[in-house]
Amino acid sequence: MSFAVELRGVTKDYETAGGAFRALKTVDLQVRAGEFLAVVGRSGSGKSTLMNMIAGIDRPTAGEVLVGDTRVDGLSEGAMAVWRGRKLGIVFQFFQLLPTLTVLENVLLAMDFVGRVPGRQRAERARALLAQVGMADQSDKFPAAISGGQQQRVAIARALANDPDVIIADEPTGNLDATTADSVFELLHERAAAGKTVIMVTHDNDLAARTARVVHLGDGAIGDGLLPDALSGDRA
Repeated sequence: MSFAVELRGVTKDYETAGGAFRALKTVDLQVRAGEFLAVVGRSGSGKSTLMNMIAGIDRPTAGEVLVGDTRVDGLSEGAMAVWRGRKLGIVFQFFQLLPTLTVLENVLLAMDFVGRVPGRQRAERARALLAQVGMADQSDKFPAAISGGQQQRVAIARALANDPDVIIADEPTGNLDATTADSVFELLHERAAAGKTVIMVTHDNDLAARTARVVHLGDGAIGDGLLPDALSGDRA
């Protein structure tokens, strides 16, 4: 059986001032196409490292990372950037919108970089995506002029710009109030319902419980199931 995302024996070591540190310990993980998966764990458990492995932002010390039929850890830096733009949508906790570009231009830039969407269709698609996330009327504003929740909605529209098969969301609701967090969660849930694979790191046990499956990380090791003490309000 093929998976949308698969990690095979992934280990990640870092060199620190205090010596070698193992952030991930022989992690095996399979995520099906169209699955909405939550990754939970305490601060320092390896959640962000795991997401960076899948996104190709960092490379494993040992093991393999596959997204679809692509061996991600085997790509060159140049090929990685192109692959990531075409195949992944990434939603960051702190939005990472470019402050000198308008809301519309931030979404357009994702399409301009990859070139997957024909040039004449990009503006129309960007406006349609902003409408999907309730931001069509803010398209000409700069990020500083809109709220954090609105910026996260734009970040989701940007992540969907190239119609990626896999969406990775790293603490996408961590800086939002409960109502806005719920709204952002629903946007991600809708993408999974439409057949996209969504992997979300979250500290919010209520949101995690609403996904299709929860994976718990502890000290760099992984296991299925939401443990009673897995979520204690940390924002790692």
